[in-house]
Amino acid sequence: MVDVLPLVEARLRSALGEPDARAAVTFLGTDRIEVLRFRSEDIVRYATLGMSAQPMSDPTVVIADPVKGPRAELVLSVRGGLADTDKALRPLAVLAASPQVEGVIVAPGASLDVGEPLWPGAPFSSVLVAEPGGLIEDLELDEPLDPVRFLPLLPMTANEAAWKRVHGAQALQERWLTNGTDLRDPSRKSVPLE
Repeated sequence: MVDVLPLVEARLRSALGEPDARAAVTFLGTDRIEVLRFRSEDIVRYATLGMSAQPMSDPTVVIADPVKGPRAELVLSVRGGLADTDKALRPLAVLAASPQVEGVIVAPGASLDVGEPLWPGAPFSSVLVAEPGGLIEDLELDEPLDPVRFLPLLPMTANEAAWKRVHGAQALQERWLTNGTDLRDPSRKSVPLE
């Protein structure tokens, strides 16, 4: 069995450069999840490392396939120096552990909620999982393994998360686009939802 994580870290480094910090979190009954921090100009990116070690499996399946199934890592991008976003490391690790802990498949269009601010004073406790492929290309693995996808996380205010539940992810993203919302602003206000 191939060890996926060194390949994933190499892909992150080739796309984002060298990480300037990393932290590890282990939850009872789960594999270790690391969060790597990458800085480029005024943007800080946090990427999980460990979520893709095991494929995500359908929670209704009695015995999970140890080989086949979607694999992913999470990437959060924010403007640096505007908030204490380094405190997002633990919430990101919690989100990355959710497939192992809760048996969920994290995919584009999904909402993930940590139940507390993503960092101190943040107006966000949840994120929208966006489509991969822009910043970091999928990492193809040898058959029969599925590729690792690097899923961007877009922080949502409580109002945006509620609106998304009613209208859908696409409608919320269109609302953000129409209003020129800076989704990397760690202290932005909710987009107008009238």
